[in-house]
Amino acid sequence: MKQPSLLCAVLLFLFAVNHALAQNAIFEIEKFGANGDGKTLNTTVIQSAIDSCSSSGGGTVHFPAGTWLTGTLLLKNNVTLNLDKDATLLGSTDINDYQVVDGFKDGLGQQMGYALIGAVNVNNTGITGKGTINGQGKLVYASGGHSRRPFLIRFVRSNNIIVKEVHLTGPTAWTMHFFHCKNILTEKISIYSRGLGNNDGIDIDCCENVNIRDCDINSGDDAICFKTTSPFPCRNVTVSNIRINTGEGAIKFGTESAGNFEDISVNNIKVNFAREGGIKIFSVDGSHIKNISISNVEMDTVNMPIIMRLGARLKTFREGDQKQEPGTINNIHIRNVSVKRGTWTGMLISGIQDHYIDGVYMENIRINIPGEGAAEDAKIVLEERPADYPEIKMFGKKIPAYGLYIRHAKNIRCNNVVFTSDKTDERPAIIGYDLENITYSKWKLPSTGGNEPVAKIADSKNIQFKNITPPASTSTFLQVSGNKSEGIVVPGKLPVVVDNDVPTNAVKKQ
Repeated sequence: MKQPSLLCAVLLFLFAVNHALAQNAIFEIEKFGANGDGKTLNTTVIQSAIDSCSSSGGGTVHFPAGTWLTGTLLLKNNVTLNLDKDATLLGSTDINDYQVVDGFKDGLGQQMGYALIGAVNVNNTGITGKGTINGQGKLVYASGGHSRRPFLIRFVRSNNIIVKEVHLTGPTAWTMHFFHCKNILTEKISIYSRGLGNNDGIDIDCCENVNIRDCDINSGDDAICFKTTSPFPCRNVTVSNIRINTGEGAIKFGTESAGNFEDISVNNIKVNFAREGGIKIFSVDGSHIKNISISNVEMDTVNMPIIMRLGARLKTFREGDQKQEPGTINNIHIRNVSVKRGTWTGMLISGIQDHYIDGVYMENIRINIPGEGAAEDAKIVLEERPADYPEIKMFGKKIPAYGLYIRHAKNIRCNNVVFTSDKTDERPAIIGYDLENITYSKWKLPSTGGNEPVAKIADSKNIQFKNITPPASTSTFLQVSGNKSEGIVVPGKLPVVVDNDVPTNAVKKQ
């Protein structure tokens, strides 16, 4: 698999050097008439400092200690905002002080794009320093901002961006959104974004050559979210050393997925809590997701640690964009994942009829579950729902398998997978159908209750089970059904039940 890290490192080094060379001049906002009392609205004078800095060839607009109240600020070429440790850039609570920064509609059809800090078609810009940017989102929302909901920071079609060390808090919607930008370095920032809907952490939307590292994100909505709200790709991205606590998903691809996602590496992630999914990969609007590497992820208390969904919602988000055919998900590598207190089920992989998730390799996966599944849960049949908004709850809150539910998929390898259970779960570990070329190797599974088999496979071909350690009391390891089933290979010691509709010799023991 192509790795984006080296390319990102070279490009980011070059633009960081150029960025640093342009930062010699310092523009003090107080000299332009700004007042840091937290009550005086400084929008006009701070914008004047930014404009003067840019027109003079670039440099730094400096915020000393104080609380600097403002509405929308627009960054310009060669301008970096720098906030001292005791400086707070404070968003106005009056929604009329905010502007739309290149508006669009999100996956739910809501108008988005208002922002406290924005940049459109800008080169060599950013935000640095150890100060705070506080959007006062709850107060903005209460004052009439519920229909306009400003982002905290939004970069649009801009290049060579550095955001470093600042603390970001209180957006009315997403915290920081990069759209159709190139050459981004975000490092050592902290985000606290809680209390309102759509409080995402960092959204990387149709961007190229991105490095996000060494950050702390505590968000009400998705923490790190890759999006493509237009047909442009999101590619050559590295995300590393991130600590996450989130009310939604930790690492998410989609749901807005009109453009491709490719050559993306996510590494060294620690998730302390994720209410709505750990690793989420969704293509539902026509995107092709490929060459994704996710490794060294630790999670604690996560609903649905790993979920992949290839669907056919096929929405567009900007005027003039054309609806697409269903996309693809392939060449996905997920390694070294450890989950404490995973809930619902461990992993779900679901394509749709005639559109397969193709090419997934998962290795060294450790998932602990509560073991609360009942016998009646195992009988649930999940609807296809190809056009629905994708989320972990789209199929309901009960999944018939505790370990892996997989359908409409091929060329999948799951190696060295260990499940543990706090209680005795009565569901199968694995349920799969409409599968091709699937290998389960080196699985260790806990004891289960009830009469369900450990694994159930239907209408699938070329399925191999290797080096499986089943529960000690297993009466039936595998149940095979469906007249399309063939090439099912099971270790000889494991008991198998074959339904009457299965062709002769479809199952072999080795």
